[in-house]
This record gives sequence, structure tokens and C-alpha cells, in this order.
Amino acid sequence: MFKGGITKFRGIFLLMILSCVFFPSASSAETRIRCASTTSTQNSGLFDYILPIFEKKAGIKVDVVAVGTGAAIEIGKRGDADVVFVHAKEQELKAVQEGYFVNRHDVMYNDFVIIGPANDPLKIKAIKSATEAFKKIAESNYPFVSRGDKSGTHTKELSIWKKLVIEPEGHKWYLEVGQGMEKTQRIANEKRAYTLTDRGTWLATKDKDRLEMIIVLEGDPILFNQYGVMAVNPQKHKHVKYKEAMEFINWLISKEGQHTIASFKDKDRNQLFIPNAK
Repeated sequence: MFKGGITKFRGIFLLMILSCVFFPSASSAETRIRCASTTSTQNSGLFDYILPIFEKKAGIKVDVVAVGTGAAIEIGKRGDADVVFVHAKEQELKAVQEGYFVNRHDVMYNDFVIIGPANDPLKIKAIKSATEAFKKIAESNYPFVSRGDKSGTHTKELSIWKKLVIEPEGHKWYLEVGQGMEKTQRIANEKRAYTLTDRGTWLATKDKDRLEMIIVLEGDPILFNQYGVMAVNPQKHKHVKYKEAMEFINWLISKEGQHTIASFKDKDRNQLFIPNAK
């Protein structure tokens, strides 16, 4: 009986080994790609909404690294991501031209807004131009919080200062924090300062973070905020999962992906991103 028991145990053990070889677990067989993206897509809750839908359809898990746009592009250039989803079109097109990325597509847009204290001490709400608003802040030496992180938002902010031929760095009223958008908003709130933010992050976090701020300027065409996606060039980095990255990109720009983005709204039913893939 004892000998038979050992034989039976050996048979069960052998079956367990064979099952591991021929029928690997779902977790070990799961395909994963890495997406370097801007903090606004993460902070707004967009990824939490759209990724489960894509992952269920494609069987591909998307791991997001949320940093500033500049840092996300550098991650892609190093081959430490398979796909990059950001919002600084000039930087994106330059990186494509340099050969680091391929198949860039517009995906969606929203806009930037200037937010400030609820009492709007500089009366920015009476101004229609973002450049005029920035000029008034600088002339008044009133606190302004900058992300200072080479993100898409920071890039847009710097382009406005450049139009005014103003270099704010080094001035006491200008605070560079090197943080993501949500944290930058919180700091501006604490300092009773003005700052530039993207509408998606603002709508998604203003109530959660209990910000005592308001939008003081919106609607200027210069504040248009385009998002794009691109695959890391497999000719530069052989190890990247180009095929799976393209599945994700093609889904984002497909009718289904664009509809999914359009259906993402905040608790007040505000649409946070407008799809515009061509």
C-alpha cells in the first residue's frame, strides 16, 4: 500500500509539472506594454476609465508611467517604454523626425486654463488674453506657481512668457515646484497664487482636493491643448513590443477608442477630452 501511494504521488506530481509546462497561468502568459504618459491623463482619471476596456478587448495590459511630457519623451527615447502618450506636439514631431518614434497620431484635445484665488485679486477675469494676464501677473509681482518640470503644461507656459519677452525665472514672485499638475494646483491654492493648468486635471481634482480657486481665464485660442500618441521605434530599440504598442495606438484612434474617450466625464457630466484622431 505504501509503495502504491508513492507511485500515485509521483504520478500526480508529474501531472502538475506537465500542466505548468503546457498550460501556463494567465498571469505568466499575460502580455504587458509600458506607456510613458503625462500626469494629466493619469490625474484626470482617463486611464482608469479607458484602459480596462482596451485590456479586456485586446488581452494586453498597459502599465502607465505618469510623468511630465518632457520626461515621458525621454523615457521613450531610452527605450524604457513601448508607447508614449503626451501633449507637446512640437516636441513630439521633433522626436519623430529624429527617429526615436514612429506612427504619431493626434488622439484628443482639451484646453489650458488659468486658475487663481476665488477673489481674483488682480481681476484677471476681466482680461480675455492669456498673454495679457501673464503680463499683469509679472508687472504686479503677484505669486505665480510654475510646474517647472518640462511638461506639456510647463512648455505652454514658457511659450507665453516668451511671447512677452519676459524671463520669470529667479524672481521672488515666480515659484517653480517641479511637480505634477495636481500637486502644483495644491501649492498654488496654499500660496493664493495663480497658475496654468489643463482643464481635465482641474475638473477631476478641484473638489477632491478642496481647492479654493476658480478659473479666471479660459477660451483664448493660444491655450489649445493637443494630445498625441506614438510608438517607440523598434529600429532604435529591438526589445520594444512594437506590435502590441500599435494595437493600443490603433485602438485609441479607432471609432471605438474615440467613442470611449468621448464618454469619459466627471461627476458633473463635463466632458474632459474631445477626441480628434484623423
